[in-house]
Amino acid sequence: MSNAAPIIVIAPDSLKGSCSSPEAAAAIARGVRQVFGDSVEVREVPMADGGEGTLDALVAAWRGNIARVPTTDALGQAIEGRVGLGDAPNGALLAIIETADANGLPAVSDRPLRPLDADTAGVGTLLRAALDAGASELLLCLGGSATSDGGAGMLRELGAQLLTDRGESIAPGARGLLELHRIDLWNLDERAKSASWRIACDVDNPLTGSRGAAAVFAPQKGANKAEVELIDRALNRLADVLAETIGLDCAALKQQAGIGAAGGLALGLSALFGAELVPGSQLVSAAVGLPAALEGATLVFTGEGRFDSQSLDGKVVSQVLSDAASESTVIVLAGSVDLTPAQTREAGVSAAFSIARGPAALADMQLNAETLLEATAAQVCGAILAAKNLSRV
Repeated sequence: MSNAAPIIVIAPDSLKGSCSSPEAAAAIARGVRQVFGDSVEVREVPMADGGEGTLDALVAAWRGNIARVPTTDALGQAIEGRVGLGDAPNGALLAIIETADANGLPAVSDRPLRPLDADTAGVGTLLRAALDAGASELLLCLGGSATSDGGAGMLRELGAQLLTDRGESIAPGARGLLELHRIDLWNLDERAKSASWRIACDVDNPLTGSRGAAAVFAPQKGANKAEVELIDRALNRLADVLAETIGLDCAALKQQAGIGAAGGLALGLSALFGAELVPGSQLVSAAVGLPAALEGATLVFTGEGRFDSQSLDGKVVSQVLSDAASESTVIVLAGSVDLTPAQTREAGVSAAFSIARGPAALADMQLNAETLLEATAAQVCGAILAAKNLSRV
């Protein structure tokens, strides 16, 4: 009989606006050790799903470095973005860009949201910086965007001209797409055309329709019902003109799984450069070695800001469930838990706990997220230890 210590794996996502995934993992680990001390083996595996925290997770796993780049946010204000640089397996220079650095909601949260005008030009600036650095493999991590322009601003920064029927440049954002008549590609960056592209998505939504970028995500970016309808029309228009320009199947383009992520940002990259869309959590899992870390685990902690139905559809929690052995006990810690106990168990999660200590303001929870994660993990482990002792009575 083996006397090896039980293995506890801690693999959370970040809690947006609160703490990074490494910080969350470390906090949960402290709570575990409060109860079990050195009697267990604790493996910390910070995760991400293509959204916030993915760049940091991948750069750490692939031992790259991060360059700081001046760019603009979704409303055109100057900010600093990042480009992760490292060696690809084939020896080429790989650039990793977390698009929310330049089009994310947090960067514009101090101003009124303008869903029809928010623009991805800043993402294009980061891409040009990556190409200037010599990168020939580009990995874009989507999630947390304030934009719904189908990546039009980004394409403009890469040299594409998006024109009205009068031959004038369209206005930035989804609003301008309603006047889009044709796209000129004669000045498109040759380096972008020859590069290899991958796009890590945190959702599998199509571009348009009832599950599309506008219907599902635009309200989170400040769009009212009328604006949602305008954005859906705008994205349809962009897809139609792109398809006409390069002779693609328009219907297939709109329905591609994940193409609706980040307000359709991947649309032009997929159409023009053949970018491969991959599930972000799957990509990060392989990069950080989650399947190997889960081998032999009896207890697994994961978590995120909000545990709801979307958590089970390509997010970190769903990836942890996929990678974990069926006999592992999987516990979710989250800022809020929106699934019932029955739904939680049906998904394969043993139990889910909110880290809130009672009625609490979001700002207070964000400020104290690490302390709350540590305390909740300790409480859960205490209950597990008590149940184990009780079974011996």
